[in-house]
Amino acid sequence: MNRSGGLARLDATAQLKALETRRLSAAELLEASVATADAAKSLNAVVRRDLDRARQKARSIDERRHAGETAEALGLLAGLPMTVKDTLDVDGMAATAGTKALQGRAAGDAAAVGRVRTEGAVIWGKTNTPALADDFQTSNALYGTTRNPWDEALTPGGSSGGAAAALAAGVTPLEIGSDLAGSLRIPASFCGVFAHKPTYGLVSQRGHTPPAPGTAAEPDLNVIGPMARSARDLRLLLSIMAQAPMPAKAAPVALPDLKVGLWLEEPAFALDAEVGAVVEAFAGALGAAGTSVLRIESPVDPERLLDTFAVLMYAASDEGREALWLRPAAKLARGLGATRTSWAGTLLARTVRHREWMRSNEARARMGLAMAAAFSRYDVIVAPAAPCTAFPHDPKSRRRRKVRRADGRSFPYGALMDWSALASACGLPATVVPAGLSAGGLPVGVQIIGPRGADSKTLAVAQAIEENLGGFTSPPG
Repeated sequence: MNRSGGLARLDATAQLKALETRRLSAAELLEASVATADAAKSLNAVVRRDLDRARQKARSIDERRHAGETAEALGLLAGLPMTVKDTLDVDGMAATAGTKALQGRAAGDAAAVGRVRTEGAVIWGKTNTPALADDFQTSNALYGTTRNPWDEALTPGGSSGGAAAALAAGVTPLEIGSDLAGSLRIPASFCGVFAHKPTYGLVSQRGHTPPAPGTAAEPDLNVIGPMARSARDLRLLLSIMAQAPMPAKAAPVALPDLKVGLWLEEPAFALDAEVGAVVEAFAGALGAAGTSVLRIESPVDPERLLDTFAVLMYAASDEGREALWLRPAAKLARGLGATRTSWAGTLLARTVRHREWMRSNEARARMGLAMAAAFSRYDVIVAPAAPCTAFPHDPKSRRRRKVRRADGRSFPYGALMDWSALASACGLPATVVPAGLSAGGLPVGVQIIGPRGADSKTLAVAQAIEENLGGFTSPPG
């Protein structure tokens, strides 16, 4: 591997250091990223490119650096090549969200993308997403199916699956994704990379689709967040995208000073035994490093959490969509005693009345109070980021899908979001770190959940874990 190709697989912080010290140029690093994408084209992770403008931007940064411009003037990300999930508008590459209906429109940068570009990032591609970011796999009729670098027969997860696959394959050092029900966290776990679901409202959603392009209101639950190959890179990117001031570097955290709540035994939630074993081993390693690890039960009623989240989630994700045709079916659903895992439950949630939403919103507020009280007993919660490892591509209709466990049994497809519900419903920050490999050799991630607004804390804990226990591992081959 040549010099630039080797550096392209380092994390963003290391690449930026190489650019600043002129070990390589922005133009060289861009070409190395593109070459890596070409070599990994079977993954179908990067589905759109704007190389002419990217090359022009890279050359301009090289010229400015050669002319003696300061690092401050060039920007925190000067010359760093990166890609963006295709649910976010990029000047010249407006979001399609994986749908043909949104092709060909014009739009400027999404708010978060604009902040990154201002800091000198060289944005050259868009990564794949399921249609309207609405699946735990990444496949659509416009760009096709994205594959997992660990095993191309498996999904990288969704909806930020193209982003996670590109990171794991070394195509890009940074990504901007989004998360409503685990769309950052599940792909990060499936592909063995880092991700951060910010506190709700910390990063502007302007320029993200869905909802419909041009929507002025901030959608409920959804967040825009960073993905990377290291915890320090997550913090760097979030510090740029955040609407509130945040230092680009974390104050150090010592693992022996931490009190962690381990949330793993939850009968109401799906969990594959292979994932549970990795999380147990991870918790053991934390304890061996001096961390106080306390086994906890859910601070909120888990069944009430899932029911509340289902109503809020479908109300948010279906905003602006026509649902009149569902109303007769919803009446039937109520009569059938709908549950969160049934097709009837989906219909019920997707035709929720305003008074039902208000009840769920009140339940959410009470859960938020319970979580605030819980965090007085421990600093953060550690929990599985996903209930299983990456699974085979499944083209069946969602109603017919099941997720097969290592023991041969299965759980409902909708249960993939069980462990995502708490942080999403309560608007809490959650940082995903690689925890290890399953018995089957696939990545498993844990999420570090913190109090509302404590993004700096969960990121600092993630960085301490990475420095002491290890972090990203490249896929085999």
